[in-house]
Amino acid sequence: MRLTDTVALVTGGTAGLGLATARLLLNSGAKVVITGRTEATGKAAAEELGPGAAFVAGDVADEEDIERALNVAAELGSLRTVVCCAGVPHTKRMSGSRAMSLADFCAVIQTNLIGTFNTVRLAAARIIDQPLVEEDRGVIVTTSSIAAWDGQSGQAAYASSKAAVAGMTLPLARELAEYQIRVVNVAPGLFDTELFAAVPERVRHLLVERIPHPPRMGVADEFASFVGHVIGNGMLNGESIRLDGALRMQHVTRDRASAPTRQGSD
Repeated sequence: MRLTDTVALVTGGTAGLGLATARLLLNSGAKVVITGRTEATGKAAAEELGPGAAFVAGDVADEEDIERALNVAAELGSLRTVVCCAGVPHTKRMSGSRAMSLADFCAVIQTNLIGTFNTVRLAAARIIDQPLVEEDRGVIVTTSSIAAWDGQSGQAAYASSKAAVAGMTLPLARELAEYQIRVVNVAPGLFDTELFAAVPERVRHLLVERIPHPPRMGVADEFASFVGHVIGNGMLNGESIRLDGALRMQHVTRDRASAPTRQGSD
């Protein structure tokens, strides 16, 4: 699907993977609406992106906030692309003196899973009304994580949310195929975003040495590049694709790592 003269919505587009994706979409000819919870960060990101970018503050799990973002997108032109990068990290064990509460678990599910579904359902309703161009009416890309398959101790909430995002990919793709809308899920491995900036060098090295090839963390532009390929390749649909350098995370015990071992970044 060509991006020229179209509009894209990127949730979590104010930093990291989302910001890199928004930049690529802009450079490919689309206008972009980015969302995030923090007003100052969002405005700075939109200014950095330049003409053709707009920021809407809001929570992806809030129906009114996403509708506002979609209304801004409609003012800019024809919405064709949605990339869901909004999400929260979480590492907390459910046992011990500082155990994860039910409220902790629900908060992660609310943003990572319900927020993704809320964005997809509301955006799809808008894309359905767009005229068909060649084979596609639109493309929706969601973000999960390799934690969906390789979650660590303390990642019960995070891994559950990401596994569910991956799991709804095929049902959504089959449902929206009737309207010529493709749905693809990307599952990043270890990416060098703001999340890992505070991770001690020893722990970073421990994580990176597990990656077969290339033996390094991914960078945000590589995630964005892959999203661009998904949009451009009409046969990619209904699939969850790991973007992880062949990494398969083994169990990391508490004495071997002292920082969150979250896979992916959004």
